[in-house]
Amino acid sequence: MYFVDRVDAGRRLAERVRHLAGREVIVLGLPRGGVPVAAEVAKVLHTPLDVIVVRKLGVPFQPELGMGAIGEGGVRIVNDAVMRATRTTEQDLAEVEARERIELDRRARRYRGDRPRTELAGRTAIVVDDGIATGSTALAACLIARNQGAARVVLAVPVAPPDWTRRLADAADELVALSTPGEFYGIGQFYEDFAQTTDAEVISCLDEAAVRMAGDRPPDPASRLPARSVPARADDPEVVVDAGPVRLGGQLTVPEGTAGIVVFAHGSGSSRHSPRNRFVAGALNRAGLATLLFDLLTEEEAFDRANVFDTALLARRLTDATRWLHGRDDVGGLAVGYFGASTGAAAALWAAAEPGSTVRAVVSRGGRPDLAGPRLPAVTAPTLLIVGGDDHVVLDLNQQAQARLHCENQLAVIPGATHLFEEPGTLEEAADLAAQWFTAHLAPAPDRAP
Repeated sequence: MYFVDRVDAGRRLAERVRHLAGREVIVLGLPRGGVPVAAEVAKVLHTPLDVIVVRKLGVPFQPELGMGAIGEGGVRIVNDAVMRATRTTEQDLAEVEARERIELDRRARRYRGDRPRTELAGRTAIVVDDGIATGSTALAACLIARNQGAARVVLAVPVAPPDWTRRLADAADELVALSTPGEFYGIGQFYEDFAQTTDAEVISCLDEAAVRMAGDRPPDPASRLPARSVPARADDPEVVVDAGPVRLGGQLTVPEGTAGIVVFAHGSGSSRHSPRNRFVAGALNRAGLATLLFDLLTEEEAFDRANVFDTALLARRLTDATRWLHGRDDVGGLAVGYFGASTGAAAALWAAAEPGSTVRAVVSRGGRPDLAGPRLPAVTAPTLLIVGGDDHVVLDLNQQAQARLHCENQLAVIPGATHLFEEPGTLEEAADLAAQWFTAHLAPAPDRAP
């Protein structure tokens, strides 16, 4: 493996293209997987980030094999050799293209939201993907950038086949690859973590980049999520959480007359701007619960990806944040619950198992409670484990973890949901379950005063 994940690859790629930094530069990520890589490049170069939406045209009976690509502005690339070798007809091509054109337009609207496409005229466009395989999508992306008026096009990737420059020599003014290994079978073989990037993650990268460039707060990503998505209050105050030796950015929302507060533990290194957690937080706020979303790591700490999976460290941050909440005049007397997603669920349960923990309830959404290991039997707070019915591996891990819990607990399986709850209505159902659990367990009772 050459890279831990796309964030690691992006940070390393950024160092290679530092010489391109300047006022007239824009970084363009290819959704989905190229965007997290591009986001790190844009961050280091202090440049705007946008997407350049391209769709691969896969052979009908082997969709992973590209016979061409299409892009915004009517760009279309066809690999005649692949079509001949696979005996794909023009009719087959037209049907695939029509279907992919619909998806291309949908993604472009979803990713940018209300923001217009970034103007490329006269600028240097750095086109970034997570790697090169056939090169069809990269070629289409570079052509799009040219058609939109870019004065210079640079194609930059973490990994590519040895012959990639021959295939793409005419696509860009400069080609950059960190590695071109001889034994190349697929991009994923060079990543330890090559999990599929989601639309929500793409949107989060773009929103955070827009915030960085504008020096303003991000648009609420929940406003782009499906169905009953209602953003949190516009006047939610930004706060600084004192967590032991560090100070961490956070967002504290306190509805009038609230009965309790829920602290969020983000997973896989995401920040307080996580679209899915903000969506859930909005549902909890509407149910009358206060919420604290905060960054569990400083920017410097997040640079070391090992910290993202340090459950003990993240649990200490939750404990410190809880102590900080108890010291505030406005929320100090409220009952506290933890909401953990992915690896953040392990941190939440780890912290809840600490001697003297004041946590009243825990909810895990698509979590990895198994990572809390031997701490699980010590958890006393009522715990709800929410898992997607189609997230088979994580469901099995949750079932094993539930067997180790001695506290009041429940496993809720949402039919048809995968790990990130992207399917219509599934994230809403998870949020409703969380709101019901926290409302039931954080509300004052005669024998449990706040």
